[in-house]
Amino acid sequence: MYYRRKVDSFLKAWKADPAHKPLIVKGARQIGKTESILHFAKDNYENVIYINFALERKYMKILADGYDVESVIKNISLAEPSLLFIPGKTIIIFDEIQDNPDVATTLKSFKIDGNYDVICSGSMLGINYKKIHSNSVGSKIDYEMYSMDFEEFLWAKGYSREQIDTILMHMIEEKPFNDNELTVFKRLFLDYCVLGGMPDVVKIYMETGTFSGTLDIQEQIRLDYDEDVRKYAEGLDQTKIISVYRSVPAQLAKENKKFQFNKIEKNARSREYTGCIEWLIDAGVVVACKCLLFPELPLKGNVEESKYKLYYPDTGLLVSSLDEEAQEDLRVNKNLGIYKGALYENFVAEAFVKQGLGLFYYKKENSTLEEDFFVRTQNELIPVEVKSNSDQSKSLSTLIKNKNYEDISYGIKLGDFNIGHANDIYTFPYFCVFKMKEYLKAKDL
Repeated sequence: MYYRRKVDSFLKAWKADPAHKPLIVKGARQIGKTESILHFAKDNYENVIYINFALERKYMKILADGYDVESVIKNISLAEPSLLFIPGKTIIIFDEIQDNPDVATTLKSFKIDGNYDVICSGSMLGINYKKIHSNSVGSKIDYEMYSMDFEEFLWAKGYSREQIDTILMHMIEEKPFNDNELTVFKRLFLDYCVLGGMPDVVKIYMETGTFSGTLDIQEQIRLDYDEDVRKYAEGLDQTKIISVYRSVPAQLAKENKKFQFNKIEKNARSREYTGCIEWLIDAGVVVACKCLLFPELPLKGNVEESKYKLYYPDTGLLVSSLDEEAQEDLRVNKNLGIYKGALYENFVAEAFVKQGLGLFYYKKENSTLEEDFFVRTQNELIPVEVKSNSDQSKSLSTLIKNKNYEDISYGIKLGDFNIGHANDIYTFPYFCVFKMKEYLKAKDL
């Protein structure tokens, strides 16, 4: 069964644009890129040509005679004579193009020719993306895809757009949820936290109604990431890359979540690991939250490059990396224990990234003033605090009240409570965070 994804509407709009360029869909391994692209292609084209460079090596020489459309089609047909190329009715899908990045050079020719629609994709595009971009600049558009977000998860569960939009209306109207709404959405949210949004994980959960078998899939995905490091991380210390990736859960469990190299290896230096972290970010398997120099606008250029937190872009994979006792607590007892703050903070980071919101935090030197995240409207900077308990939000109150922070007039607190508003702090349950961008847009009108 195919589960609806947000990329579906993007692909339809892309095809409907009479001037559309070739498309590159980027994203990490196993997030559903190929499935969504093929689902769209089969529903919208009479003829689909699918080429996977990682699995079908016979297509690696299709550029042997040049980058023009005629030569490329001729060589594809030589490799597989059964394929048909019908002008105006054919879509060509080049998958796993990180294994053959020069294919991007053909996109200009396909754009000029105009007889065939082209979509390129790949699990590790970020690694070779500078080369791919330089080969196709001006001749393509990009789409960044992630694993399923909470809204897509709710779609898979059968919830309608109208039911989901009530969450946003509650936020905008500052109307608390009733007990039934709160109970249902909290339960769904906890399930999503444990599962994450990897399509294969969500599918088995939907089919069985339980978590049975989901951990095995998640563990295999993480093993596949290790294998990708060994396959694609050329010129870097592969052991260090894997060590960084595996250290993220433990680093998030600390009170101070700033990424520290000495937690990986004693006396480790940043210059030994910086390239490894950049590789993981490019591969789409970690995301970085940058530390602001000062909580003010503009955000661009206002970051301390040496300070950041790392998160997994899929909280389910983070959960799957925890020890067996924590797994039992999470999957059976729904008790988040020591990892409670880390998991909720990771979920917020994940939700922000999937909405296209930047990741920023602030920690004042020699002070207890610290804020988990910041978002912005056109003219305001909004601190966002993630609470795993009912403690007072001292840093949030300070940022709002202190005149030194003139771009901040209100804050947002996310936690295990209902909607509320007091002392210029808007409180929302965790499950509301996937609507944050739409909420900020409505608030800015």
